[in-house]
Amino acid sequence: MKRARANRKSRRRATSRHILLTLALLLGASGLMRLGGFGMAIAEDVTNLLRGTSASPGDRTACTTEADIEAVLTALRTREAALVENENALEERLKTLADAEGRLDAQMQALVAAETALASTMSAARTAASDDLARLTALYENMKPKQAIPLFETMDPEFAAGFLSRMKPPIAAQIMAGLDPQTAYAISVVFAGRNSDAPTN
Repeated sequence: MKRARANRKSRRRATSRHILLTLALLLGASGLMRLGGFGMAIAEDVTNLLRGTSASPGDRTACTTEADIEAVLTALRTREAALVENENALEERLKTLADAEGRLDAQMQALVAAETALASTMSAARTAASDDLARLTALYENMKPKQAIPLFETMDPEFAAGFLSRMKPPIAAQIMAGLDPQTAYAISVVFAGRNSDAPTN
């Protein structure tokens, strides 16, 4: 009788211990489910392992011993470690993408700044060249025709035509009249070529 009672007490303790461990695991799984996808994945493993679900739907074993519970915990730790590793890898990739985006944005800003500086430099160069031509044209206009004619005869026809086109017509006419006929003809050809594309209507 005493042995039978002792056996019954031992069985009750084992059953109570198993029930308490099972409840603890279920409560832990419930808490993990609140964490989102990470918790849901682990909770699913807990449920499957507690139900004894294996790779084959027909193969079911009862999770009744401490060894079985330890196996469940080991499987959960392994799954948790894998999920953490995947999460860390994803965070590292996101960080790499963010760094690359930051570098690209900085390069784009530098390119825009360089283009702006180049446009400003080219504009300043064009303005300076135009100012220089205007001053040189005014200088030729203020010279006496007899002084300007020898200079224009030594110029390239296109170069001379550029200055004459900027000068006042009466002064340009005096210089053209005093040039050598061949030089005057070459400059006239340049003028005619510039105006050949002008609309006639």
